[in-house]
Amino acid sequence: MTSDATVEVLIRGLAAGGSGVGDLADGRVVFVPRTAPGDRARIRIDKEKARWAVGSMVSIVEPGPDRSEPHCRVYAQCGGCQLQHLPYDRQLEWKGRFVADALRRIGGLEIAEPPEVVASPRVTRYRNRITLTLRRLRGGRVVAGFHALGRPAHVIDIHDECVLPEPALSEAWTALRASWGGGARLLPDGGRLRLTLRALDHGVDLVIEGGAGEWVPDRLLEVNPRLTSARHLAERPAGRSAERGSAGGVDEGAADRPTQEVAAERGLHEMDPDALGTAFVQVNREVAELMRDHVLEVAGSGAEAVDAYCGVGAFGRALAETGWSVVGIEHDPVAVAIAQRSSPSAFRVVRGLVEERLTAHLPADLLLVNPPRSGLHRDVPGTVLAAPPARVVYVSCDSATLARDVAALAEGYELRGLRSFDLFPQTAHVETVAVLVRRERGA
Repeated sequence: MTSDATVEVLIRGLAAGGSGVGDLADGRVVFVPRTAPGDRARIRIDKEKARWAVGSMVSIVEPGPDRSEPHCRVYAQCGGCQLQHLPYDRQLEWKGRFVADALRRIGGLEIAEPPEVVASPRVTRYRNRITLTLRRLRGGRVVAGFHALGRPAHVIDIHDECVLPEPALSEAWTALRASWGGGARLLPDGGRLRLTLRALDHGVDLVIEGGAGEWVPDRLLEVNPRLTSARHLAERPAGRSAERGSAGGVDEGAADRPTQEVAAERGLHEMDPDALGTAFVQVNREVAELMRDHVLEVAGSGAEAVDAYCGVGAFGRALAETGWSVVGIEHDPVAVAIAQRSSPSAFRVVRGLVEERLTAHLPADLLLVNPPRSGLHRDVPGTVLAAPPARVVYVSCDSATLARDVAALAEGYELRGLRSFDLFPQTAHVETVAVLVRRERGA
């Protein structure tokens, strides 16, 4: 096909990433973002393989029954959300299907019905953290926002269009844009910066990644009272931080950021660990609490538990408060510091990689795992099967790796419970809690 040729397809379903699925005349499957089941759409083919293709929507010839008006004015161009064009109840239904399909197709499991997907109390204005990209262009022009749909190198300029951030974050972003000056001169130097805003109990924290050189944040805080703190994680290990009032809260990030070097300039010994702003916490407060309560419910009874990939200790701390003796395992030093801070005596955290530390703490009555999107390290299932806990509770943010890991544990465990949680309305992402119970010997 030529790049400007178009074809008409009927969308028959959704793929796990949120794209509509249709069939080309030659029998190949085609994936088309922003289409809904039942849509008859005219599309342009953008990428072709022997068995499948990727297209982009040119127009809707006839809308399907599941299509609805998106909340966001730039949804058609922005790559941040995938499902705004579906009613919320249908988003939940399809997310359950994504989980069940992965477990059947990748895990080889017999899943009679998709799992329940617990709805978010808020379908917009639920995010307590947003990350945007800023680019400085020629002539002093600045664009800042999210990556474009199908064009990740292009940035969609975002002012107040995004409907996902909590109101305080949206207001802080609008104020930041208005206060950073021509060419964003009050921000660090650099052609491309990554800006993360997090809503905390005491205000809004700004973390700037990228760029280089010295940066003094005081002026930015002076002209932008909505920001409580601002810090810079430069491309080289240098930077400055400034705080207005007390610090608190954490932000998602990698362990190799130059966080301690940045913090040392204002005296690391005087800082709370959670002022460093690099550890992971969930962005949807209300659904995260519902998921935590469910984990406590399905943990069962016992005395000793291991919380692997424990992060800042939300699950391990909660288990300890209900009577468990818990060992947490986490490799990120900032997350470890936060997890240990004011923790119950029954919750102890060891720093290290799960694949290296887990053996020393098994067997146990309960193993709770909450790995990153890549799932369990390849060595972990073998370690678990060698000294199997009575129960494994797996908190997953990726259905494909969950299915792979459940299959790897199938020799010793049976899947007994499955429930999903919609932490990210309007997107194709879904969190799932799977309960695995140890098989009796010979079963």
